[in-house]
Amino acid sequence: MASVVSGFKIPQEQRQNWLSIASIWLGSMICIPALMVGGYLAQGFSIGSIVLACLLGFGIIVVYMCFQGMQACDTGLPTVSMATASLGVAGSRYLISLLLGVVCIGWFGVQAGVCGVSFSAMFGSLTGVTIPVWISTIVSGALMFLTAMYGYKAVKYLNYIAVPALILVIGYVVIAALFLQNGIPVIATYKPAQPMTLVAGINLAVASFAVGGVISGDYSRYAKNRKDVILSSAVGLLPIGIGMLLVGAVSSIVAGEYDITKVLSNLGLPAVGLIALILAAWTTNITNAYSGGLAISNFLGFTEEKFKLTTGIAGAIGTLLAAVGILDRFTTFLGIITAFVPPVAGVIIANYWIIGKGKSENFKPVAGINWAGIISFAAGAVIAYITANVIPFFVAPINGIVISVAVYIILVKIIPAQTIEE
Repeated sequence: MASVVSGFKIPQEQRQNWLSIASIWLGSMICIPALMVGGYLAQGFSIGSIVLACLLGFGIIVVYMCFQGMQACDTGLPTVSMATASLGVAGSRYLISLLLGVVCIGWFGVQAGVCGVSFSAMFGSLTGVTIPVWISTIVSGALMFLTAMYGYKAVKYLNYIAVPALILVIGYVVIAALFLQNGIPVIATYKPAQPMTLVAGINLAVASFAVGGVISGDYSRYAKNRKDVILSSAVGLLPIGIGMLLVGAVSSIVAGEYDITKVLSNLGLPAVGLIALILAAWTTNITNAYSGGLAISNFLGFTEEKFKLTTGIAGAIGTLLAAVGILDRFTTFLGIITAFVPPVAGVIIANYWIIGKGKSENFKPVAGINWAGIISFAAGAVIAYITANVIPFFVAPINGIVISVAVYIILVKIIPAQTIEE
């Protein structure tokens, strides 16, 4: 394997069992955005339809996640390195970095917005004094990215408090919604005021973990074999993914709100619940700022020594987005993710599984930019966006993946690329 990527290869002696990899997916889905997506789904679907949309949406993610993961297992390489064949070394660096940077910064803005709304609501309920949301948002966003810049080692201790607290809050939300608020008959007879199409629901479900599916190779490269990749992906994502979206949906239906801060307040857990929400968003956003900063560093060609600067830049941009109301455009943000992320998996899958016949010895990085891959990605992203937002047709992520695969198979035979040999 070419030396340009071999330094990232995970040897067999460092491989883990499938349960340890599945636990990563379990942990990543226990988060506020999953509850928010569930709340949005409840605005347009009955519970039965939500289950179907989530099952199909996460099923799509698991399929391309498995292909990504099995390639990573075969080669021992992370996603950026795997993309060096389909996008080229430079293409992978710039496209993946830009994509991850935009997504991480966007999620930072969303969660900083949640914290701002939560703190203003909590402070107002306790004191009767109203703090403008934009002020709370800027302060919370600044604290988050400053923590990421200077206090990253303390995150694990914050997680010891935040993660169990959020799990307890989720448990309380379920009990309160179903039993304390007499929610079972409400849910059984619930009919959304503005029904959505099943395709729209599937797109939202895919968007909630689209990036995770694409970068799954970063973790699946530690799997011992392909079977372990499939097991860890299916078991780690499907049950908890569907469950978290359902919790968000059920609580939203009973509370009559999709805003998670208002949901907690309406279900009788304003202060404690909002504190847990803020802590959970804080810990997640430290990672968003840090990952976004690393993506910016990679894109600009900086070394990791400048992570404080790039982390600060990522966090500041995310805070600005939060202050101007990215939370109000959450579904728009999810729509962009749905369109632009899955086609990346499409070109990587096409290169390895179709052109390379699924054999690691056929994996060869390409020098510079592989224009066949870049053009194929762009074609898939455009089609996914159009079929999701302009001319609705079938399922946008599938459309994007299929187009990117088909175009790549054609273009790779037309546009020459110089592979890098050992």
